[in-house]
Amino acid sequence: MSYSFSELDFIKPELGAEFTGDGTHFAVFSAHAEQMDLCLFSADGREETARLPLPKREGDIWSGYIDGLKPGTVYGYRAHGPYDPANGHRFNPNKLLLDPYAKQVVGELAWDDALYGYRIGDDGEDLSFDARDSAPFMVKGVVQDPDFDWAGDAAIRRPWTETIVYEAHVRGMTMTHPGVPEDLRGTFLGMASDPIVEHLVSLGVSAIELLPIQYFPDDRYLVEKGLRNYWGYQTLGFFAPQPRFLSAGRITEFKTMVKRFHAAGIEVIMDVVYNHTAEGSERGPTLSFRGLDNLSYYRLSPDDPRHTYDTTGTGNTLNVAHPMVLRMVLDSLRYWVGVMHVDGFRFDLASSLGRTRHIEFDRDGTFFNAIRQDPILSGVKLIAEPWDVGDGGYQVGGFPYPFREWNDKYRDDVRRFWKGDGGLVSGLAERVSGSARQFHHSDRGATSSVNLLSAHDGFTLMDTVSYDDKHNEANGEDNRDGHSDNHSDNMGAEGFTEDAGIVAARDRRRRNMMATLLLSQGVPMMLGGDELGNGQGGNNNAYCQDNEIGWTDWSGLDDPFLAFCRQAVAFRRAHPALRQERFLTGEADEEGNVDIAWHRADGAPMDEEAWNDPELRVLGVFLCRPANGEGLDRLFLVFNAGGDCEVRLPDADGVSGWTRVLDTGSQDDAFAEHPAEDAAMVYAASVAVFVPAG
Repeated sequence: MSYSFSELDFIKPELGAEFTGDGTHFAVFSAHAEQMDLCLFSADGREETARLPLPKREGDIWSGYIDGLKPGTVYGYRAHGPYDPANGHRFNPNKLLLDPYAKQVVGELAWDDALYGYRIGDDGEDLSFDARDSAPFMVKGVVQDPDFDWAGDAAIRRPWTETIVYEAHVRGMTMTHPGVPEDLRGTFLGMASDPIVEHLVSLGVSAIELLPIQYFPDDRYLVEKGLRNYWGYQTLGFFAPQPRFLSAGRITEFKTMVKRFHAAGIEVIMDVVYNHTAEGSERGPTLSFRGLDNLSYYRLSPDDPRHTYDTTGTGNTLNVAHPMVLRMVLDSLRYWVGVMHVDGFRFDLASSLGRTRHIEFDRDGTFFNAIRQDPILSGVKLIAEPWDVGDGGYQVGGFPYPFREWNDKYRDDVRRFWKGDGGLVSGLAERVSGSARQFHHSDRGATSSVNLLSAHDGFTLMDTVSYDDKHNEANGEDNRDGHSDNHSDNMGAEGFTEDAGIVAARDRRRRNMMATLLLSQGVPMMLGGDELGNGQGGNNNAYCQDNEIGWTDWSGLDDPFLAFCRQAVAFRRAHPALRQERFLTGEADEEGNVDIAWHRADGAPMDEEAWNDPELRVLGVFLCRPANGEGLDRLFLVFNAGGDCEVRLPDADGVSGWTRVLDTGSQDDAFAEHPAEDAAMVYAASVAVFVPAG
């Protein structure tokens, strides 16, 4: 069938391929192209059936409408223009380009030198020009029909004070679960299957944060080593779900997953990568943005635009300071909220998104202001990974409302305290109380800090207590990759051991750390599998391990630690004193109630000498949720990284005695209730929590 563009003056505001019901409108941005060709392909993507120059150009938007062209059509672009790398231009019409707005991607990227705009191995390097057609090796876009039955689905919009985040990988979470049907393992439908949903509901988490699910290819160097881009932090299609997560090749599978999670009361947060793309440096392939308009889409060196400017460690940085690139990012975010119904985003290397045209980080920059004024995006959950690898990129505490931030200071101080490092009592106090030093400014709330013990990047919780050193040999980089300073402790043996004493000590430390996380102000985030005792054999950078190393081991379903985690989550949800909206001040309210107070083991208030004592290993914390018509919620928390210690319990108005409701040092039920009088023994290396008796 032959197609041609309609002569009607048909212009739609949307970019991408938009099905109108009668035909499809195509629109793509390029400020420096001289001609833009739409290429149509056979259903299998192998044969180019038409090449049609887009007939209209307005405001650097190239567009055209084809009457009768329906969903399912496979397409791509070719851009004509100057091939002038010295001035930032890398147009090459021999290279088929993926539409940045493609809603679905088909095919598998087959690495071949034809995918590069220059001749690999040429003396001129990236200044040379390659005339081979890349279409046989390229993925393509597919025209979509957006219809889906969302009946009964509604956004949850759970307050941050009630949020508990669970970070997980679609494949990793489902590949070995015995209850997930084999044909659904590794897919969105497997993720939304009953066994996974029931596990999350029973655990008590309120939001699942999925590692990247937007389309990403496998890096060439990984493929050549027999590995894969497992984590997915190399996005190429910001609107398209990753094809390998689709069991039957329909993007409605993602929508079905979201709908099922919502029905279970679980919000869906996407980990998104808008700081760079999969095209790499100027020596990388020409797959989309580089061929459409390299000078606009990427930050280039101010001294030599032949080269990319890299603040991400991946070879390139997306130029979000450009208005049309910013529009693409915002359009992508709105698409996932409006069309796909997701509830929020975690922004990878978010400092890069706040860099101005002059490269400096600006918390009042264009990207943040655009988000804050947007009536859709300002109302969803927004989480920043507050750093990148460029100068001035570490910005923990530097992001504006409504962003929350991953807090690596929390991870490090909690790990070090329980490891037994000296002088950490003041650091623990900072983290337990919400990290006010970083976040209590600009009228930000106490939920600004996303507290974590572990994440996809680094040791799992089990590996944190099982390894002194990283073991990343399987990555093929001679164990050079990954962080070397993990604040971990193998507690007597490197890796797996059957020594009962070491196993018991590791179990207790995991309980201590998980209890600390769920007793802290801020927003707790759990790494998927930590509740099961999942480990990665000491690999703290499993980005390329799409195998048993990276997958969740579900053999811990009967582990007592899972039951402990469920109880700890339920305890947090039952006590509003642990999840307050405002930072705690230690000052009395009009009724004389103090929201937080710090105690030594002898019951005296912490003073400067105690805070600075490098040998102090025990800290008492009194918490009170001020009267609000529902009475008071009062707790006394004790964190003891030292030896057995008798702790005097605080005097409080109306409290005639205390009951111990949590004891991680217990050999039986950690949440069994035990009455306590004026003082209580808190065991070595343990957490204890007391509530008013009666």
